[in-house]
Amino acid sequence: MGQSAQLTHDVDTVDAVVARMRALDAALPEHDGLAVFNRVYLAVTEEIGRRLSAGRFADARAAATLDVRFARRYLAAVDAADGAGRPPACWRPLFQLRRHPGVRPLQFALAGINAHIGHDLALAVVDACRALGCEPAALEDEFDRVGDLLVSLEERVREDLMPGPDLLQIADPLTHLLGAWSLEKAREATWSAARALWALRRLPDVAGEFTERLDAAVGLAGRMLLTPLPD
Repeated sequence: MGQSAQLTHDVDTVDAVVARMRALDAALPEHDGLAVFNRVYLAVTEEIGRRLSAGRFADARAAATLDVRFARRYLAAVDAADGAGRPPACWRPLFQLRRHPGVRPLQFALAGINAHIGHDLALAVVDACRALGCEPAALEDEFDRVGDLLVSLEERVREDLMPGPDLLQIADPLTHLLGAWSLEKAREATWSAARALWALRRLPDVAGEFTERLDAAVGLAGRMLLTPLPD
């Protein structure tokens, strides 16, 4: 892939985010687990860009800031995995298992969503609040609109990537495995985590410990989502 960490910091608009994700899409093998998630996230970001252009967000600046800060977390994890760095724990299962033949595309997609929503979004809310000089409550509407879009996309992803009736041997354990994870519940937990991190911003040691434990917990859920299944 060859993308440097510096490029992540240079991504400061939604259009720039889309450009980076399209470059990743072009560079990655089609069936690579990261490519599967990247295509999902690219579709979300393109839709956010269209809605921003159409004036669908009450506060376009806040929505764009949150979206960019959110995407930077993902792109930084990609840069770390591509270079000498170490991605956050929440992303490591996807990078470690991205070429495993026993992991299905739907698992890769939802594991990426789990990492990005469960960990990155909470930190992105804090990043955006600092950039905008506001409290998390001021971003709640934008957070909800982005979350609603993700929920609708997750439903479509499940429909598109779930094995068909000719693959019931795979679908049965897959249905059981993925039924234990809910984007809606993850989103609710993320908003609580964002508010907690904002409240702890003047206690860096406590905030750091909270973030580390959140990262580890989301990483554990991701590893479970990526459990290889029989052929």
